[in-house]
Formats: sequence, structure tokens, C-alpha cells
Amino acid sequence: MSKIDWDKIKVIVLDRDGVINHDSDEYIKSPEEWIPIAGSLPAIAKLNQRFKVAIATNQSGIARGFYDEPILHAMHDKMDALLKEYDGHIDHIEYCPHHPDDGCSCRKPETRMLEHIAAKFSANPQEIVFVGDSSSDYQCAQNFGCPFVLLLTGKGLKTLNKLAGKDLLVEKSLAMLVESID
Repeated sequence: MSKIDWDKIKVIVLDRDGVINHDSDEYIKSPEEWIPIAGSLPAIAKLNQRFKVAIATNQSGIARGFYDEPILHAMHDKMDALLKEYDGHIDHIEYCPHHPDDGCSCRKPETRMLEHIAAKFSANPQEIVFVGDSSSDYQCAQNFGCPFVLLLTGKGLKTLNKLAGKDLLVEKSLAMLVESID
């Protein structure tokens, strides 16, 4: 993939599960289960020095009845508290609470979450980089028209195999991506 011109980027959009925190096929259902991936929080703090940082995350566990929105907010409160230890923060969070069968326009690979983030920060798609670990993250970025970085954390290795042959920018982890940004 052609290199991203980081000087033109305003906003970094991160998927949550598998990018910032460890993911689980059983869903992350409580603040106790929300455990950051090593290096992700200091990486976000470093990103904060140069970019707006947002999250776009599918949270179908709400529609499935595994947890509710107050629990989701408690998970995000934990993330915020842990980020503060590194002088980091998240500028904005978008989430889709719907079930995959609901047919909503916000669930990735649909683009509504990225549209909201772009509008919030007055950014066009070329000024946003979406960082994720899943095919739906990749497809969402493609649908929106913004650059995408696949991380090999979370579902990243499986996704890399699924997207074999695609022109991808791939990094081992969020921490490694941040170190590579010039």
C-alpha cells in the first residue's frame, strides 16, 4: 500500500476490541473483562499529541442481552481512567448497539459511525485513518474512502488471511504502528 501521508491526517479512528483491549469470542461483558493490550494505552497517549483519537466499535453484546449501555459506559470509564495514567484520552466514541440482523446503518461495515466522527472533527475521509483488526473494519474504511491499517492483535491474523491479496498496510500492534508514524 502506498504510504500514508501522516501530515495530512487529522483523526485516528480505532476499533476497540482487539485493538485497544483484548477481545473474546464470548464478548467483553464487564469492566473487569476489559483488559488493555500491552502498549495500547501509552500508544493512544502518544497519538493524542498529534491527532484527534476516536473509537468506532460494534457492540452487539447489548442487543444480545450480554450487557447493557450503562455497563458499556462503565467499561469506557475504566478505559478513560487507565488512559489518564499516561496523560491520554479518547476524544470521541461511536458505538453500534445493534444486532447484526437488525439492518442498521451504523454497524460496521456500514459507515455511519465514521460519518459522525468525520463531521465532529470537520474531517474528510482522506484526513482520517481507521485502525482495526477485522474484515468489517477494513470494509468500513473501504466504504468510507479512508486509509486503513490492519493490526495483527485481536482477530488481525485471521483477518490477514481473509484479506490475502488485498493491498494492506499491516502492523503488529497499536504500539508498533505509533512507533512507525513519521
